[in-house]
Amino acid sequence: MKHIETIFENRNWSDNIRMKIYEEKDHGSAYVAQRLADLIISKQKIGAPAVLGLATGATPKGVYKELIRLHKDEGLSFRNVFTFNLDEYYPMLPTNEMSYATFMKKHLFEHIDIPAENTNIVDGSLSHHDIDNHCNLYEKKISDLGGIDIQLLGIGRSGHIGFNEPGSTANSVTRLVTLCDTTRKDAISDFDGLENVPVQAITMGVKTILDAKEIILIAWGNKKSDIMQKTLGEISAEVPASYLLTHPNVEIILDQDSASLCKIVTAL
Repeated sequence: MKHIETIFENRNWSDNIRMKIYEEKDHGSAYVAQRLADLIISKQKIGAPAVLGLATGATPKGVYKELIRLHKDEGLSFRNVFTFNLDEYYPMLPTNEMSYATFMKKHLFEHIDIPAENTNIVDGSLSHHDIDNHCNLYEKKISDLGGIDIQLLGIGRSGHIGFNEPGSTANSVTRLVTLCDTTRKDAISDFDGLENVPVQAITMGVKTILDAKEIILIAWGNKKSDIMQKTLGEISAEVPASYLLTHPNVEIILDQDSASLCKIVTAL
């Protein structure tokens, strides 16, 4: 694996927050993939499962690409891995091309040796009547495995993590939510028009995310610079990602564009 240069690291917001900024997002993605691989290997050595919380969208694609490379070129096995995805649009059939279930198969699962029964994504095809029970069972399944070891996150321009939109509380758990206008407008190109973008989604809650043993938040590009600045400001329900500042073990991975408005003062 090629050398990855860490440009900055900053602990000024909290002793618990680590930050790395990369010149190239591919380097940052490779670093994150290696962090996940190291966890998987360490768990294999003691015969234990590695439980990963996964994200979708453009942000983690580079991470998944590198994990696939590690599997094919370096023999990384995913047989001991259990995954839980953050969210899914609602209503949404898992076979739909725009579903996050399809995304995960296309960008990761069908390229590695993870058992299909070890992958978990909330079901966007359920009736309203069945959603609460499904969400409760999702929470229980995570708990029964001992919790999520590393939760991978992107961030929306609304400040959402998962689909926890502004106004989400710190004690929220997996549930059906209504998507805000910013989130839906950002998905217009994917759905070929705003009228086709789902209004709701099922998402892990803020508490579900914060219960992970470790969290890695990734953001790339100028479009994420403003919300990253707000995230690293005051903790507020209006910027749900800011709740991460309360977690004991968070790492933030940025490129220079997404970090452009952040107050970086410590150079390595």
